[in-house]
Amino acid sequence: MTATVDRTVLTIADVELDDLVSLLGHYHIRLHVQDDNELITGSYWGDSEAGIVGETVYVRRDTPVHSLLHESCHVICMTPDRRERLDRDAGGDDLEEAGVCYLQVVLADHISGVGRQRLMQDMDAWGYSFRLGSTREWFENDAEDARKFLINHRLLTECGEPVYALR
Repeated sequence: MTATVDRTVLTIADVELDDLVSLLGHYHIRLHVQDDNELITGSYWGDSEAGIVGETVYVRRDTPVHSLLHESCHVICMTPDRRERLDRDAGGDDLEEAGVCYLQVVLADHISGVGRQRLMQDMDAWGYSFRLGSTREWFENDAEDARKFLINHRLLTECGEPVYALR
């Protein structure tokens, strides 16, 4: 995915920082907001994309909320040994990546002013690609494997609620 800045997506500056800190705090993930002119520490894609090192997620005010959630969900979904070595590249397999995408949609409901519908719209605008054509179609009709991955690793309840634990 090559990021092209799309001003129609929600950024960190558009939401309450306390909501983000609180949500990530449930997972004992630290949020570090960098200055607007700094390169984002641990960013795989560069530009305004969130970065990850260990259990810290790095962002700037222009970082898209979907990017913050995506990288945070990588930290949540990976094994502890990978998390210990984490510096920029989350790695993981296709099923874990699907779990990451699914969980970021679920967690969007726990950020005031975001919600899953808006996040899915932003993911589509940014260029996430799913075989059914849109994030919503994938989430509602083709993501059972991702949902089961999250449930099997005790990251999501059967009812679809986050467990607030790291894998």
